[in-house]
Amino acid sequence: MRAHDLAEPYPYVTTDDDAIDAARLLAENSLPALLVLDADGQPHAIVPGSQLLRQLIPSYAVDDPLLASSVENGAGSEIAERLEGLTVAEWVPRRLFPPPYVGPDATPMEVAALMARTHSPLVAVIEREGDGRVRLLGTVTAARLIRYVLVRLGLQDGTRG
Repeated sequence: MRAHDLAEPYPYVTTDDDAIDAARLLAENSLPALLVLDADGQPHAIVPGSQLLRQLIPSYAVDDPLLASSVENGAGSEIAERLEGLTVAEWVPRRLFPPPYVGPDATPMEVAALMARTHSPLVAVIEREGDGRVRLLGTVTAARLIRYVLVRLGLQDGTRG
């Protein structure tokens, strides 16, 4: 089993898309992370949902739980204002969220180790074309890897095989 066997299609946005649309995609699909591709279709960023929240909420709320408890429930308008007019590239700069990726022949252990090192719930699986361009084959999520391990161990239905 290799990364290309584990890879599955995954919803994505591009760097030029509106940040509000990206937030909607994440929320409506209950995604663990946002996959961002650049104009050439190459992985630009993979941002866990928790880090997207960090980009949305006021820094004082992150830094001080007491201040966070005093923020009114109506803070949604402040969040919308933060996203208004931003592109995905402006909202989630690549330097903050470099995309973890592997080639198609990476082993499940290599994918799992990369996820653990980067704290990312998904890894992009890419293939380099003859002209040097990169093609996204899909992504491997943490859930997909765990499902693979459980099946291999015969534990997928709650019993030992």
